[in-house]
Amino acid sequence: MDKLPLLEQISADGLCAGCGLCASVSAGSARMALDGAGYLRPTLLQPLTRAQERLVEQVCPGIGLAHAPSDVAYDALWGPLRAVRVGHAEDAQLRHAGSSGGVLSALLAYLLETGQVDYVLHIGASDSEPLHNEIKLSRNRADVLAAAGSRYAPSAPLSGIDALLAQPGRFAFVGKPCDVAALRQYARHQPLVAEKVAYMLSFMCAGVPSMEGTYAILDRVGVARRDVRRFAYRGNGWPGMTRVETHDGKVSEIDYATSWGTILNRHLQARCKICPDGTGEFADVVCADAWYGKDGYPDFSEQQGRSLILSRNDHGEALLHACVAAGYLAMQALPVAEIAKMQPYQRNRKEMVWSRLMALRVMGRATPRYRQLRLLRTASMGGVVANARNFLGMVKRLTLTSKKTGNN
Repeated sequence: MDKLPLLEQISADGLCAGCGLCASVSAGSARMALDGAGYLRPTLLQPLTRAQERLVEQVCPGIGLAHAPSDVAYDALWGPLRAVRVGHAEDAQLRHAGSSGGVLSALLAYLLETGQVDYVLHIGASDSEPLHNEIKLSRNRADVLAAAGSRYAPSAPLSGIDALLAQPGRFAFVGKPCDVAALRQYARHQPLVAEKVAYMLSFMCAGVPSMEGTYAILDRVGVARRDVRRFAYRGNGWPGMTRVETHDGKVSEIDYATSWGTILNRHLQARCKICPDGTGEFADVVCADAWYGKDGYPDFSEQQGRSLILSRNDHGEALLHACVAAGYLAMQALPVAEIAKMQPYQRNRKEMVWSRLMALRVMGRATPRYRQLRLLRTASMGGVVANARNFLGMVKRLTLTSKKTGNN
């Protein structure tokens, strides 16, 4: 059997994260498009050059992640930690519109209003197709506010990064952990990244749902796709409601525990389940929901938003201090041990990644290369029983998948 072209092979192996960087560095030889399962994947228009393939092999976060040497202390579970805090945007409107405490929005408003960046590259709802995501270039607070809130659907924010790097202006980048990791790895090969990207910011991610998850929400509320005028997954409160507005003015809402907990998380791409970096280890600053605990579980009742804030390096730490000094942000220190109480899923996933990777190898499947992420250490923290259960569960799923597809 002939070997598939590299980009097609990455997708066929189930390793594509959908960040879009390969489409950008291909110089027009590939573009991102939704596949039959509702995920963004590269589509080849013409073969990549060998030089382009070598670059993809070095920067693609789907096939590998590696930290560069750093003097910042590395926590096996939570990655490089300069400081840990909880906080919120001082701007009440940004705090309310954001998915948690509006901290990322506050950072972006500060950077724009102080002239440290010319614009922000991030993701928001498409202006023409409200169910889909598109790249946004925000140049002021109003733009940031309009794009606030989580977007639980595929996005490829790096698909046009080379064109932006070639243009005048410096910008802040906000993306999923895999997007930021891809850009950080690309910076080792493309000097313009360091020159043009002033900050790399991220948010903790439990995985990317396919578009099928969004369609399932519409089915739940009885709204046809063509009738949707506006679709919000979260925001305007904490955790905020999933809100569907139709062209004729009908409004339907679903609470977060239902929309994420029982619908969207059943449609996560398989690659996300073997990702050790749901916490944005490659970012300058990463934020997440700082859930309050209730009987040992996160409390999803509506309340004022609060963000977990991790600075990953001195660059990010300085930004946070400047934001506080300028009145954009309020925050207070948090013990590292509290992170796991707020984000138990992230702890569990990193503890189980090693056993899932071993199952892939035993089954002869392609496996990502992870370096300097302390996966053996986190596996030992998770315990033998839990890792054995995850190993066997992964083997079972792979076996069932092989039977369905007819592979031996």
